[in-house]
Amino acid sequence: MQHQGAPGAGRARERRRGCAAEPAAGARTGRAPGRRRGGPSLLRAAACARCLCLPRAALRDREGRGASPALRPAPRARCGSQHTSIRLSRSLSALRGDCQEKDLDIMCWTAKSFIRGLSCSVKYCSKDNHLQKIHLYSKLKPKKCHILDWSGSTCNSTVPPGSILPWRFFSCKQEGTEIPCKIKKIASITPPELLYKDLLKSEQKNWNEISGRYKAMAKRIKKKIEELHKKYTFSSESPRIKVGESVYFEENGCIFLSKADDVDEGNVRILFSAEDLGFDDAFIQRIRISPDQRYMATSLKSENSEEATCVVMKLGDFPVVEKVIPNVFSFEWVSNDVLYYTSQKNLKCQDVFMTTFTKQKHTELVYTEQDARFFVDIYCTKDRRFLTINSNSKTTSEVWLVDCRHPFKSPVLVQARTKGVIYHIEHRNDELYILTTYGEPAEYKLMKAPVSSSGMENWQLVYALEEKTKLVDLEMFSDHCILFLQNAGHLYLNVISFVSHSVQSIKLPAWACAFELESHPEHTTSTCYFQLTSPVHPPKRFAYSFKENNLIEQAVQEVPIITNCHTTRLLAKSKDETLVPITVFHNTNSKELHRKPLLVHVYGAYGMDLNMSFKEEKLLLIEEGWILAYCHVRGGGELGHSWHKDGCQHNKLKGLDDLKACIILLHELGFSQPKYTALAAASAGGVLAGALCNSNPELIRAMVLQAPFIDVLNTMMKTHLPLTTEEQEEWGNPLADEKCMKYIKSYCPYHNIKPQCYPSVFITAYENDQRIPLTGVLRYVQKLRKAALDHAGRTNKKGNWIPNIILDIQANGSHCDSSWEDSLNEVARQLAFLKKELEDV
Repeated sequence: MQHQGAPGAGRARERRRGCAAEPAAGARTGRAPGRRRGGPSLLRAAACARCLCLPRAALRDREGRGASPALRPAPRARCGSQHTSIRLSRSLSALRGDCQEKDLDIMCWTAKSFIRGLSCSVKYCSKDNHLQKIHLYSKLKPKKCHILDWSGSTCNSTVPPGSILPWRFFSCKQEGTEIPCKIKKIASITPPELLYKDLLKSEQKNWNEISGRYKAMAKRIKKKIEELHKKYTFSSESPRIKVGESVYFEENGCIFLSKADDVDEGNVRILFSAEDLGFDDAFIQRIRISPDQRYMATSLKSENSEEATCVVMKLGDFPVVEKVIPNVFSFEWVSNDVLYYTSQKNLKCQDVFMTTFTKQKHTELVYTEQDARFFVDIYCTKDRRFLTINSNSKTTSEVWLVDCRHPFKSPVLVQARTKGVIYHIEHRNDELYILTTYGEPAEYKLMKAPVSSSGMENWQLVYALEEKTKLVDLEMFSDHCILFLQNAGHLYLNVISFVSHSVQSIKLPAWACAFELESHPEHTTSTCYFQLTSPVHPPKRFAYSFKENNLIEQAVQEVPIITNCHTTRLLAKSKDETLVPITVFHNTNSKELHRKPLLVHVYGAYGMDLNMSFKEEKLLLIEEGWILAYCHVRGGGELGHSWHKDGCQHNKLKGLDDLKACIILLHELGFSQPKYTALAAASAGGVLAGALCNSNPELIRAMVLQAPFIDVLNTMMKTHLPLTTEEQEEWGNPLADEKCMKYIKSYCPYHNIKPQCYPSVFITAYENDQRIPLTGVLRYVQKLRKAALDHAGRTNKKGNWIPNIILDIQANGSHCDSSWEDSLNEVARQLAFLKKELEDV
């Protein structure tokens, strides 16, 4: 149940794919075949802002589906089932009934999808790896779809079926791409648009001219990464949703149903095919099964868009599409035939709707958030007793409860929003368990209150964290509660028993830097499953048994053990004497570490931790003798709520001081030296990376940025942008506070570029980025390149070094997602650049 102010939560600009950790990492999180995320927990997020990353708890499904928005299946075969078909008349009837709730584009592809029917086959491997083919009933597919708009005129669908269209008119689009809009087109081109096109063409031409120097090396790197992926990443089965005696799971864009005893034998039936509903370029994001298993709701999302579409199907011998709902963020079944969902518009969720599938179907608005700083999300408590409507800003939250036994009753407020107080709700035995920052110290603590009197005055303390301890995640069970904690860089578990009123502390392996909590749809289960990982250690599955009170490593498949990597945890003393954690990885066989390339990672925003999950490219660098350092600076969330507070708004420069101290300490201890050092950051991490590049360029030789946020001041001055208001709690409000404006200007990467000797810079940006428009990145690159050339011209020394300032603009992908192949190519180009800069010195 994380949200923008929760532990590990990010803001809406960050990537769902995990970019907050580092460049390229996000492009790969959960994207590769075989990767998955776990199930939901109490720490569930709404959406993120600059980084768009829903933290892992927010990306999981309470019913057992590890449906991360970042998770896309491997390249899928055409898929279908011999028992699955959509009744055309029923589907078109449903379409006509819903027409007035859809925009014209949605109508076009929906009608076209239904008329197409289902025609596909899927390859499915059982537990014993017996390859099976299941063929679907086929129907003819008309070449074109014509439907009437409201005026009675025909509309030709020119959009690929299933594509989720961009909504933002100020988004940077590829030249020649039409943005669907009901507003009449303006014939003249404004100067800014012309300037943007000129800059875009100039940078594309520049990339075409210089990309050849990296092509051969990038090809070799890509091949090595693919080999490491095959070696260290086992093809785990898809997360499964067990409902009674039935099991639901997703593979290759299809949703399968099987009996619990038959699922491993390959006796499955296909209920849903994303491709054959017209979502050719989309992946399944989330699955929800109604309590009586009569209905299934699933959301699908395109890689190049942030909007998802929810498809509700009536299950049975012949599954039927009942409803298609565009622009949905989260959704939950409250009862057998009542679905609640939130709608997403302009990167924000502020409305909650209820739709029924009874004889008298209807949809109504249940809740609307009036404050633009707040983001609304919904989820069901673990025991499915209540649906919670969570309205969260960066610093404050408010929760409303919907009784699942009486879904038509109005939501009931738990506690009115109180400035600076964040809280989340779970339920057990008629008591609400409240994870909150209420009270002193202002860190997360577990409290409880009766359902009948849930006000803050009745909250009773159950468990408080130790000082400088980060609550990473929490999972509630019928008789136990598990807290996943981090202290001094080490992970451990605290298991609270509600029966014996005791707390058991379990230490986790020292190499572990991150974990993924798996789904536990049955809250009465006696075992908790999770995975441990690090940037250079593939995920390992563990189980904690409540009955046996022990931790067991689950050997799912034989994966080679990483033995040649050493992990070191350091503390750097910042400018104000604050100790800043650093996690360092290097090859145990490496000698003369001061001559080895060093790649430093930083983020430091939104209370989010650096992404410390496994990446094959990180292991590749370790094997080739590189050193990896992760600087857990203030502004992030590694040391708790206060760690973020000490690095946001008027404290943002503390994060920059922390980063400087970390790099200097690494060099002093013999981990590389400036001419072999590179800095890596992504999205909002670009603020501190870009600031260091301006203030202390002598500390690094190169910098790699991915979808970087590098113009804070101009962005926060533009109130028409959808995220500006809610971002004020992170960066401040320069329009209302002159001191804030001056402070932001003092560190903003774009505004502090000056003629000096800069490091080489490689930036990956996306034309379809809705969170960090390409225009700002283009201006930054132009200004930085000019400053570097001006400095070289002024010094006029023989052999004067001129840095490479490179912008790699991707037409595919976006701030939220890229395909596995695209992200792999991005990583290969970035590493090729780093090797050229650091290894050829």
